[in-house]
Order: sequence, then C-alpha cells, then structure tokens
Amino acid sequence: MPSNAFPDGGPPLSEDEAEDLLRCICFKTGPPRAVGVELEWFVHDLHHPYLPVSPDRLRGAFTALRALGPGSSLTLEPGGQLELSSPPAASLAECVATVSADLSAVRAALARLGLALTGSGTDPWLPTRDRLLREPRYDAMEAYLDRWGSAGRSMMRDSASVQVCVDSGYEEPGPLGYERRWRLAHLLGPVLVATFANSPSLHGRPTGMRSARQALWADIDPLRGLAPPLGREPRAAWARHVLDTPVMCVRTADGPWVVPEGLTFREWLRSRVPREPTRADLDYHLTTLFPPVRPRGSHLELRMLDAQSGDDGWVVPLAVTTALFDDPEAADAAYRRLLPLTETAGPLPPPRDAHWRAAVRDGPDAPALHRAAVECFRLALGALDRSGAPTSVRDAVAAFQERFVLRRRCPADEQRATPRPRPSAAPAPAPTSSPPRSGRPAPTATTASGSGPDSGKDPRT
Repeated sequence: MPSNAFPDGGPPLSEDEAEDLLRCICFKTGPPRAVGVELEWFVHDLHHPYLPVSPDRLRGAFTALRALGPGSSLTLEPGGQLELSSPPAASLAECVATVSADLSAVRAALARLGLALTGSGTDPWLPTRDRLLREPRYDAMEAYLDRWGSAGRSMMRDSASVQVCVDSGYEEPGPLGYERRWRLAHLLGPVLVATFANSPSLHGRPTGMRSARQALWADIDPLRGLAPPLGREPRAAWARHVLDTPVMCVRTADGPWVVPEGLTFREWLRSRVPREPTRADLDYHLTTLFPPVRPRGSHLELRMLDAQSGDDGWVVPLAVTTALFDDPEAADAAYRRLLPLTETAGPLPPPRDAHWRAAVRDGPDAPALHRAAVECFRLALGALDRSGAPTSVRDAVAAFQERFVLRRRCPADEQRATPRPRPSAAPAPAPTSSPPRSGRPAPTATTASGSGPDSGKDPRT
C-alpha cells in the first residue's frame, strides 16, 4: 500500500511531531473576545410530529434551507437532525441576534414545507430513527461504536444538543486564564446538565432519567467520551489523551474506511500500519473525540447541554455560560463555589463521576447540584447586568430561574408531564455507563480519555 493512501493527507507524521502539534493547536490563548453556539434540532411534521418524516422530504427541506444563505452554517446530522452553527460573535448580544434571525428564517421556510423544529435532547415523539446519512465517515463510526453496545448508534440518530463555545482564555493564570477556564468548564458541567436536562425519554419511551442524551454520550465507548485527567496541565493531559485514544477509522481513497481493532493513534504512529499517518489524519482523529469539553484551538466547546425547547430556550444556557466565563468576578466566584464538588466526585473522570451521574439521573433533585445552580444563576444575572446584556436576554434568564431553578425543576419535568399522542409502550431500558460489550476489559479511566458525530465543523472559525 502506498505511504499515503488518502489524498491530500500531507507527509507522514512522527510521534514527536504529533505531540508538538497537539500542544500548540488545541489551546491557543488570548483575551476572551468571542462567543459561539451550535444548536441541534429534530425535524418533525408540523401537524403530525409523531409520524416519521421521509428521508427524501428531509433532504429536500435541507436543500431549500441552504438556499436561504443564513449567517450561521447549516448541517444535516446522521439521524436527520438539523444543526445551526453561529459564526464567532464579538458579544453575547451579537450572537443572540444573529442566531435568532437565522432561526426565524429557518422556521418560516420549514413551515412552508409542513415541517417544524423540535428542541429536545432526544426525540420525544418517534420510537426509532433511521440513519439518514450514508457516507464512509458515518458507516465507519457506526461499525466502531457498535462494538461497545447500542449507545453509539442511538447517539448518532437520536440526540440533539446546545453547544456553547467560549474562548480558551489568557496564557497567564487567573480567573480568565486557560487553565482555570478548562477546570471551570468541567466543574460547571454537571450543574449545566442537571439544570437544563431535557431528555427524559429514549426511542420515544420514558427512561426514568432527566438527561438520557448525556447518558448516551457517557457510554459510547470506554474512553472516547471521557475527559482527560483534570489534575494535570491541560496541554499535556489533552495531548496524551488524544494519542492514547483508539482510532475510530482510517480513511481510504476508495471503498469503505478501515475500522481497526483497539489501535490507538500513538500505536498507529509507531507501527505505520495500515498506512503511514499524516497531519490530516491527526486533525480528523480530533473530530472523533467526544469529551464533555473539547478544546478547539482558540476556544473551548462545552458539549454537555441538552437541546432546549421553544424559540429562545437556547438563549438561557448560552447567556448563563458566557456570563460565568467572561466576567472575571463571576468566573472567580463560580470557580470557588464549585471547587468543593471535587471532594465528593469520586475517582472516575467526567462525565462518569458521581456528580455527572447524579445530574443525568436526578437533575436538580441532586442537592449539591441544585444549590450550585441557584448560586450560579445569581452570579450570572449579576454579570449580565454589569455587561449590559440585552433586556430580553436578562429577562429570559430570570424567567428560567423562577420557572425551574428556584423550584428545583428542569425542562425534562415539563416534557414528562406533556401527553404524547402515540401508542403506549413499556419503559425503554435506560442507558447506563456499563462495561464495554466487546468481551475485552475496559482501559482504566486514567490512561487517556471524547458536537455530536460532527465532521470538524467549527462555529468560531
């Protein structure tokens, strides 16, 4: 086989070169200036949301939407979900204005086609979803993830999220330094999962969980959905994690992509089999890692939030997260408030530690997470006032605080209380963080630790 069987891959890459690249490209620092958001939606029939929408109808609708030319980018996900990714915005107000206008145009265009967007972490209507996209990437991804059970396949077809992107931060230490922001993102993660949990069902049936979507992401394979060890310097920890995570697939120029068995990227660099790896292969490998927080160069991608219902439900998690990261006073206070959670998190990394599991299962019924959410909303509202955020944004955050946070509820509670006109069925088996089902022992969580099954899209570049 030729040394580079995939076109435009560049020259072969060495292990030392890969280490250096990862340390340089994954945490680019500078003043926090921009914010971005990625929104995923299920597409349903406007009048009969419990009936499947045919693949041809979905593809036709997506073609029509692309003709709109919105400021945000549009992508069709494997299960037919629609993703809208904002361009990088100089402020929260700019981000909200751009995405709101784009969403209004998308909703109007879909309504003319008899379709509507549904915001939920998992599909609240349909019992099953076929994979719409038949491409080498998704064929290989499904083949790889099937080795570990059904969570990966369900994640591809039946999950939707709100992903918030914030700048990596300063090189120097402090509340806005990149090491602190990296740590804060993981401390805040279970609080955000619990507060905005909005997926109590899976395949159209109740699970007993508040966030079945996040449970799927935690269970896709032994390492790909985990955070690296958080007690280490972020660049070194992330580089090691990337190289010691198994390769999902090796791209080929023709035919199906190769799905190796247990081959880490580090082992691939050393063995040079099935072909010599390149910089393009490393870049691609990064897009197949799905941790709850993913470093993407100049920014961090927070991937743990369920999709939210309503025209502007997504604004609240975006505003709260941005406020807690970009206001120095709020960032420092939130970090100090959340740091004690590490004492009771247990030995496993996010999203499998005790607080993340409680967030998935119990939502705001988890006492420590509820208390933290109350304080974080108080801090966020103060930061939004200081920043001069639009009144509509501050009002939306305050209304969510009153409707859910102070009442110890989350959107999943309202979704569970809404009758669904579909045939009754037995409860769905809840996704669990069970051992891998390949018959092999799982690697330990400390060896190395992953927007959905995306193709490297970036709302910030």
